[in-house]
Amino acid sequence: MLAGSFVLEINEPMMTGKHYKGQEVSCCIKYFIFGFNIIFWLLGVAFLGIGLWAWSEKGVLSNISSITDLGGFDPVWLFLVVGGVMFILGFAGCIGALRENTFLLKFFSVFLGIIFFLELTAGILAFVFKDWIKDQLNFFINNNIRAYRDDIDLQNLIDFTQEYWECCGAFGADDWNLNIYFNCTDSNPSREKCGVPFSCCTKDPAEDVINTQCGYDVRAKPDAEQKTYIHVKGCVPQFEKWLQDNLTVVAGIFIGIALLQIFGICLAQNLVSDIEAVRASWVPPLSYVVRRPPSHSGKKA
Repeated sequence: MLAGSFVLEINEPMMTGKHYKGQEVSCCIKYFIFGFNIIFWLLGVAFLGIGLWAWSEKGVLSNISSITDLGGFDPVWLFLVVGGVMFILGFAGCIGALRENTFLLKFFSVFLGIIFFLELTAGILAFVFKDWIKDQLNFFINNNIRAYRDDIDLQNLIDFTQEYWECCGAFGADDWNLNIYFNCTDSNPSREKCGVPFSCCTKDPAEDVINTQCGYDVRAKPDAEQKTYIHVKGCVPQFEKWLQDNLTVVAGIFIGIALLQIFGICLAQNLVSDIEAVRASWVPPLSYVVRRPPSHSGKKA
């Protein structure tokens, strides 16, 4: 061999004689997580869009400080919070599964686990501190009664609640004295004085059109006569009764949601394990080593 020539050595991985079987990512799990979460993600986008559109219609987006002006609860927050959580979870699960990104999949699992833990904690606290929850619900309803005319979304939410549970106020129709338009004080100039919203009224099956003035002056009548015009039971006791009557259905819904969350966590963790197993089974590439033999000072024979 001529002096100064190069020697190319190829170092191949050592074979143990065992048959090598490559690991694979489960396509069923991967595309199930992807398909489920892309629907979840699109629903989150829709909820966020509805919330932002509602705020735009009410002028909140042009004046952010008006968010704190409402004394009661703004139902738009429900769309924004729920939509935001669905958007984040759906995005992490969808992209994590499609791109086989273990960071996003682990984030999806942890986030879903935190939500499950919070739901479980809330359920236990609600069972243990029933009286405190009842007082807080009473405070929440009364606070929103005060702000009934301040926001159209809140007004629609209260009307829907009172119509659905056939109730009026938190514990009775007199709770509407908290509202400046419906209270019975002598200084109240409103036409709705000593009245209640139309959603408190008993419905006549023969009427096709809702009479929005059916609650006018009704609380100025004797208590026995009020029962013929409006629902006199409060929404808190009506909610408790509804919960007792539908306890099996409510419990089934919560158990179903919990099982779905646990199932999602297990699938994501299974996919992470498959991805990590595939990466660990990768065969290292061939290594090339270029060596130059030592030069000889002697002449070529």
